[in-house]
Amino acid sequence: MPSNSTGQTSRICGLGWVTPLGADLDEVWARLGRGDVAEPRVITNPETGRDLVYAPVPPKTVEALGRNPRLRRSSAISYFAVAAGLAAVQNAGVCLTPEAAARTAIVFAISSGGVIYTRKFYEQIVKQGANCASPMLFPETVYNAPASHLAAQFGIDGASYTLVSDCTVGFSALQFATQLLATGDLDRVVVVGTEECDWILCEAYRDWRFARRPGGSRGALLAEGAAAVVLGRDGDLELTAHPGAPVFRQKDADAALQRIHADLVPGGTVNLVVGGANGSFADAIERRALLEQFPQTTQYHPKQALGEALGASALIQVVVAALALRKGAIPGGNERRMDSALVTTLGYNQQAGGALLRRLD
Repeated sequence: MPSNSTGQTSRICGLGWVTPLGADLDEVWARLGRGDVAEPRVITNPETGRDLVYAPVPPKTVEALGRNPRLRRSSAISYFAVAAGLAAVQNAGVCLTPEAAARTAIVFAISSGGVIYTRKFYEQIVKQGANCASPMLFPETVYNAPASHLAAQFGIDGASYTLVSDCTVGFSALQFATQLLATGDLDRVVVVGTEECDWILCEAYRDWRFARRPGGSRGALLAEGAAAVVLGRDGDLELTAHPGAPVFRQKDADAALQRIHADLVPGGTVNLVVGGANGSFADAIERRALLEQFPQTTQYHPKQALGEALGASALIQVVVAALALRKGAIPGGNERRMDSALVTTLGYNQQAGGALLRRLD
């Protein structure tokens, strides 16, 4: 397999997402343009009565998948993933015949995984003993459960991978997918990031002072969602994903982001920056790095409207950047030709990541 390199590129063939504002690409784009934001919902820790907050995906967004026998008992994270993946493949205009499926791979980006069923599974063990653990819940607790469901939908029984990291994991998945394409054994890779929320997740991030409290404005608003990008050798957008850079001390984060930006945009010129500002400590660091390198460049920060979807968030940013280049505008902005977009994020574990998109027409 080729070594990590920002010189490797692939093409974006299809896009899909599931967000708190909806799942249709144009509908969500229009809502973002109108200034709509994800509506926070209070969720309560039943053990302590403590109120927490997150932005859910409306159940009606994926309710049609409930008629699928395989998904009937699945957790929300798999519903989001399958919906986004199916939408992206449809957007790419691909019919996954058995022959096409044999030359298609899946790469998943996940941060917390199936927290709802995992919490329920271990809650039974703690409260009632190991003999009461539900075998129906256990399969959905593993990190690659959503990838398994999507592979079954597509009839893919070959390459399927799940990467686990912080909110930069989508960039790692895109870079790994580009490597897979470079082997020549595949025609396309479906890259999916997905995340669900539960009170135990919200409380963990709130205690860590990363997540927002009910009624507050500081901290990230955790959100559910998914995004999918189909990569191949044909398409109107070229993608270069950075392998990322770990940051061991917060004071070094500015330099790590600047290094990634310089690797992706060696000339220092880009039409748009789709940033990862989410209300957390990372915002000031990202702002300093962007001000140093791209002081005059148009910026857009989708997490301010859609929330912080953790494992799905970097791919949601990529979908926003791709749509902006195709439409020639940011949501609610005036149309103008844009040929390049930098997508950048500093993860909550201080992992810096990014990707560059370029128009080819």
